[in-house]
Amino acid sequence: MRFYFTKTPRILKQLFAKYTWSFFTDKKEIYLTFDDGPIPEVTEFVLDQLHQFNAKATFFCIGDNIRKHSAVFSRIINEGHSVGNHTFNHLNGWKSSNKIYIKNTNKCESLLPDQKTKLFRPPYGKIKRKQAKQLLASGYKIFMWDVLSADFDSSITKEKCLQNVLENAQNGSIIVFHDSIKASDNLYYALPKVLKEFSQRGYNFKAIT
Repeated sequence: MRFYFTKTPRILKQLFAKYTWSFFTDKKEIYLTFDDGPIPEVTEFVLDQLHQFNAKATFFCIGDNIRKHSAVFSRIINEGHSVGNHTFNHLNGWKSSNKIYIKNTNKCESLLPDQKTKLFRPPYGKIKRKQAKQLLASGYKIFMWDVLSADFDSSITKEKCLQNVLENAQNGSIIVFHDSIKASDNLYYALPKVLKEFSQRGYNFKAIT
């Protein structure tokens, strides 16, 4: 049984304060993020849903998926969403040498458009301190999350996935979904309902810039 927090504890945010976990705001704004794409059909479903609610989001993309699915990636850009770096091959930083990890991250970055901020999210949320230090020194901003939908977890119900977000998101929350085949059953159920519910509560969905 895997262990994870659906709501990131304050102590973790304090221990790793150089990473961005959420935004401090009084405004009704939340930040939807999608990891592991772009993937045909799944990412396209996400984009269709976001369009219906006039929502903007941030996609942390795997470089190899950008290479294989460039048309889907172009649609993300053309529809006004932000894109971030999720390494080229979805590397686990804890299991990778610093040199290979940085090289793999830079390989992904070469496929991303120039942006005001170089956005990075470590796959699995696992990154060594030295890797993070190097990336931060190179101008990257490292984005973690405040709320984990756990859509990737096939052992939970789709209702639980939805509940994880509805019960934990608040002003400035960064929320993680995955536009991947593995997560698609939970994603297809939860995302439309999250968009509808928070729209009715008066929230705006913003991209990280």
